[in-house]
Amino acid sequence: MSHEISRRTTLKTALGGAGGLALGGGVLAQSADAADSSDVFQEDVGLALWYAAPAADWEREALPLGGGALGAMVFGTLATERLQFNEKTLWTGGPGSRQGYDFGNWRTPRPGAITAVQEQIDAETKLDPVAVAAELGQTKAGFGAYQTFGDLHLDLPGAPAQTPDSYRRALDLREAVATVTYTDDQQARHHREFFVSHPDNVIVGRLTGGVGVTLRYTSPRADFVATASGDRVTVRGELADNGMKFEAQLRVRQEGGSLVANPDGTLTVTGADSVWFVLAAGTDYADTYPDYRGADPHASVTKTVNSAFGKGYSALRARHVRDHRALFDRVALDIRAEVPDVPTDQLLAGYTGGTTATDRALEGLFFQYGRYLLIASSRPGSLPANLQGVWNQSTAPPWSADYHVNINLQMNYWLAEAANLAETTVPYDRFVEALRAPGRRTAEEMFSSRGWVVHNETNPYGFTGVHTWATSFWFPEAAAWLTGQLYEHYRFGGSTAYLRSTAYPAMKEAAEFWLDNLRTDPRDGTLVVTPSYSPEHGDFTAGAAMSQQIVHDLFTNTLEAARILGDSPEFREQLAGTLGQLDPGLRIGSWGQLQEWKSDLDDPADDHRHVSHLYALHPGRQIEPGSQWADAARVSLTARGDGGTGWSKAWKINFWARLRDGDHAHKMLGEQLKSSTLPNLWDTHPPFQIDGNFGATSGVVEMLLQSQHNVIEVLPALPAAWPDGSVRGLRARGGATLDIDWADGKATRITLTAHRTRELTVRSELLEGGEVVFKAVAGRRYVWKA
Repeated sequence: MSHEISRRTTLKTALGGAGGLALGGGVLAQSADAADSSDVFQEDVGLALWYAAPAADWEREALPLGGGALGAMVFGTLATERLQFNEKTLWTGGPGSRQGYDFGNWRTPRPGAITAVQEQIDAETKLDPVAVAAELGQTKAGFGAYQTFGDLHLDLPGAPAQTPDSYRRALDLREAVATVTYTDDQQARHHREFFVSHPDNVIVGRLTGGVGVTLRYTSPRADFVATASGDRVTVRGELADNGMKFEAQLRVRQEGGSLVANPDGTLTVTGADSVWFVLAAGTDYADTYPDYRGADPHASVTKTVNSAFGKGYSALRARHVRDHRALFDRVALDIRAEVPDVPTDQLLAGYTGGTTATDRALEGLFFQYGRYLLIASSRPGSLPANLQGVWNQSTAPPWSADYHVNINLQMNYWLAEAANLAETTVPYDRFVEALRAPGRRTAEEMFSSRGWVVHNETNPYGFTGVHTWATSFWFPEAAAWLTGQLYEHYRFGGSTAYLRSTAYPAMKEAAEFWLDNLRTDPRDGTLVVTPSYSPEHGDFTAGAAMSQQIVHDLFTNTLEAARILGDSPEFREQLAGTLGQLDPGLRIGSWGQLQEWKSDLDDPADDHRHVSHLYALHPGRQIEPGSQWADAARVSLTARGDGGTGWSKAWKINFWARLRDGDHAHKMLGEQLKSSTLPNLWDTHPPFQIDGNFGATSGVVEMLLQSQHNVIEVLPALPAAWPDGSVRGLRARGGATLDIDWADGKATRITLTAHRTRELTVRSELLEGGEVVFKAVAGRRYVWKA
């Protein structure tokens, strides 16, 4: 039973009582304990990608599987199935690199270099990025790149030469299982299925339908040895660049027929009814500064593959599906879609911008695909999702497939809390923690200050310094931005133990860095970031809007956390005093725009992909709806237009949702689907860059539920294209999970499950006066209905 509150009821008292409470004509029934937040709601409707032909291209067509540390791409090719796979710690560069490695810190001291640039900016107001890079940058050494682990090929003699009409290649998002099915010329039915198990840390595959197959490993690098013995293939090697040891082991079992280990390091099965295999992989990487090396991977890989193999295929599959669905099924979105029986690439090609029920099927699938990809690429025990999640087929991927921290890594996790995937942030937290030690050294050596810092991009080896690309080498605000997700995790979940042990130490040190490095602006006496650069755009100045807004957000969060935890009054006073002197980064320009720079330099014809000066709108919370700053942000956003790269369009979905313009947010979702989405639904910059997928899913949540200003706002930016529907399982800050039903563009039922005992405010047209304030009790469910 739940608390059912009529539409005309305003509740402002603590809920309780034994038998019910009449309020304003509505009846509030005593509730039984509400279900845990891990309740599953998902109905199995349209949550699969499928295709009528094998994949011919890794980036555009292959289908991704992942278990956090391991990732695999399924091609579904007939004569030779290809599984390209990754293990997220296989990186060149870092300590031991042939190029040398300096963490990006200046190789020789440059006393006074930053001060000289600051003084020049004070005198001239702006400096060309190339000139600043010449003074403060340096060439990269040993940065490295994420590596493909290689490919497992399944050679299938006798496979059809042409793709049969019955062929179907699919990825089930609810089960995280990829399948390939077809009937051959002899009317034999062939079925393959593959998955990557997080609980068992293995790649698993099974083939049925009369099987003869040779399993072999290949790599674009010649740095390995593959051997076969019994039912096992062992691949061992060392990266030539840094000596990193890596190993993969494959074990195979067949039903019927025979299995032979070949001298060339392959396994051949003949005459089998079915074949299944497990593959484990690892390296000697460890996330420990300064060496980043651990134990040889042989023992752990052997133990992992043997343990999984001993469980048997059915048990492995059941355990994997149970683990995945425990996360995935928490959220269900129904926007009255009609799922046509057409392949996903045709569904994408036929998308008209969200005007039909078929379009809504693609939009709903794309939303859930973002959640699927985060589950697949970010699980405890692994590095966080990088620019490509966990998937990479190259030895020299775009941008090294690294961690850009001037938005991209942060965007990867925007959806995690509200889309009910908080557990996926564990690798992010650990990564931020691992950056603090090298970041302290960079802060001390480069800035002569306390705290920790990281610039524009980083790697798994604690790269916290600089490079020489003029428009992207300098961004010391990144550490402050990274801590924002840590505090968001606290705001959603409410664990003071987590705040004290994980979030606050990183936040406080980041704040100490800026307490030491803000500079008084001679123009008006406020405290500013200088040199300051608005990514990746314009000149270096003092006090660019994004720089100021990020530091404002950091100080606000840290001060709140310090008060919650009772940190020293002296530190709190210093932080509050500095926050009061800080330029907030909010300024309205000559054409009504929110200025990107402190001086009015904005060009209304500028359509640059970065709209960095709207950070205070999203992901920050400095700008509230209806304010003059929101109006100015709208002017800026309108001027920038609806173009841009995939991730830029995704950010604009979130911006427009925060401006309460659901129709424009939906338009940006449509623009992303029409021109920045590949046939396998990966986002493209171009090339493939996964943050756009994650950002779009976040944007859909922002249309349906917002809580950044400590008010739970229901359907704040519902687009007209979704007049009727429901969503289940979205989370709000303050410790609540919400289910929402709506019709004709208005909420008809709101169900709130409380996970903390505290006062909550809910805002919706469904409520009398538009708002209800009440004391929620942990474990209770509250229902408002029309």
